Amino acid sequence: MDNEDERRRFISELWQRFEQLQAWAVENWPDKEHPLSSADFVASRKEILGLRNPAQAPAGAPAEREPEQGGPQYIDLNPAPWP
Repeated sequence: MDNEDERRRFISELWQRFEQLQAWAVENWPDKEHPLSSADFVASRKEILGLRNPAQAPAGAPAEREPEQGGPQYIDLNPAPWP
């Protein structure tokens, strides 16, 4: 069995279970004045979809960018002296 097939099946089942959990949470949310909506679960959906290719997952440490890529021009590595 291919590892990619296992990953796809896992993500598919995880997605189905997450949809069930989301529906339950929306239905059972105790604060009726401020109900939950599907927009409240966007970050979770991104995390699940990021499992398709872990190298492109939205979580984790941000990659250091070069100055031409919008990264910092100068990084001060010397701490300020103690006052």
